[in-house]
Amino acid sequence: MREAIRKKGTPYAELGLDDRMLSDDQLIDAMLVEHSILINRPFVDTPNGARLCRPSELVIDLLPPQQGPFSKEDGKVVIDESGKRVR
Repeated sequence: MREAIRKKGTPYAELGLDDRMLSDDQLIDAMLVEHSILINRPFVDTPNGARLCRPSELVIDLLPPQQGPFSKEDGKVVIDESGKRVR
């Protein structure tokens, strides 16, 4: 649950959400009910599963196999010419 919380630019610290004694339910209440800015994004849901896709190339694991090369918007190669994931 904690990896789904966005910390930078949010009231995370001010709300005391770094307290390890807080339950998942308490964290969810803070994220969904009171401060939606705390939700780390993007979450992706496909027939192959759901996950937090940060960094964005993690979405590749949820998609059908890629045919050919693929690069992120910044030019970083994620899939090479043979369709293999670049790590």
